Amino acid sequence: MSSRSDQVTRLLRDWSSGNAGALNELAPLVYEELRRIAGSFLAGERPGHTLQATALVHEAYIRLVEQDQPEWHSRAHFTAVASHYMRQILVDHARKRNSAKRGQGQPVASLEDVIAYAPDRSESVIALDDALKELAEAAPEKCRIIEMYYFGGMTQDEIATVLSVHGNTVARQLRVAQAWLQSRMTR
Repeated sequence: MSSRSDQVTRLLRDWSSGNAGALNELAPLVYEELRRIAGSFLAGERPGHTLQATALVHEAYIRLVEQDQPEWHSRAHFTAVASHYMRQILVDHARKRNSAKRGQGQPVASLEDVIAYAPDRSESVIALDDALKELAEAAPEKCRIIEMYYFGGMTQDEIATVLSVHGNTVARQLRVAQAWLQSRMTR
């Protein structure tokens, strides 16, 4: 683990323990990582779209800091939660944008296409969110793996660390979850 990652983990734990000053030190250390995640979510957006990476980072950060005494285990855990919030924000944005456009019969998109969010695929983002909610009910750990891998940009080894499982378990569950989601998205 790098010294920067160690520092982030230490600050997250200090913040969890009630040290509000740790949050001030933490913000600049995690900002670039959150921007990277937001950038990957918004890759393929058309210029001038109403939802920019900075706005996505700020909204996710607000949700993160509004939690009552979160118990952070590591930088990877923080990244996974931030990724989850960003996905929720994008889905909320897509739902609002399409509330008047229901039923236009958009074609089915692949999992990879949907994850590379763009406004013309917002119906697919909503469909993916619905499928992820269904997966979360049936297999919560598989849903978390999908979120961390696709939305958080985490490696399988980082996911294994967060979930306290072997890397092979993550790889196997990721393949099963991908196939399951793809079957739901092509119905």
